[in-house]
Amino acid sequence: MTELRSLNPATGEHFGDVFPEPTAAQIEAALAAADAAFDIYRETDLETRAAFLEGVAAEIEAIGDELIERAMAETGLPRARLEGERGRTTGQLRLFAKTVRQGDFLGARVDPALPERKPLPR
Repeated sequence: MTELRSLNPATGEHFGDVFPEPTAAQIEAALAAADAAFDIYRETDLETRAAFLEGVAAEIEAIGDELIERAMAETGLPRARLEGERGRTTGQLRLFAKTVRQGDFLGARVDPALPERKPLPR
């Protein structure tokens, strides 16, 4: 059975935890669990969803430098780039939470194309 491990692209060395390659049955079980979780999540109210997104952002930040150091080892990217990526990710999660709370997306409207519109098509 194949094992999965992280690979440092700078050194070519494997490191960290060793994970056995999942069996087809394990993959099916994971898919079934994800499907069941979705059925539960889709019934949650907007505040619960927004709080979930904010919680994910807070957890990412709480991991701190451990996350950055692991990502540096796994990607070879510099610290500043990864810190920026972390900030962008947590900022987006909080923006999405704000959008969910506002609920504006619930009344989304898609304007039809108007190829003959002047001066420019829409």
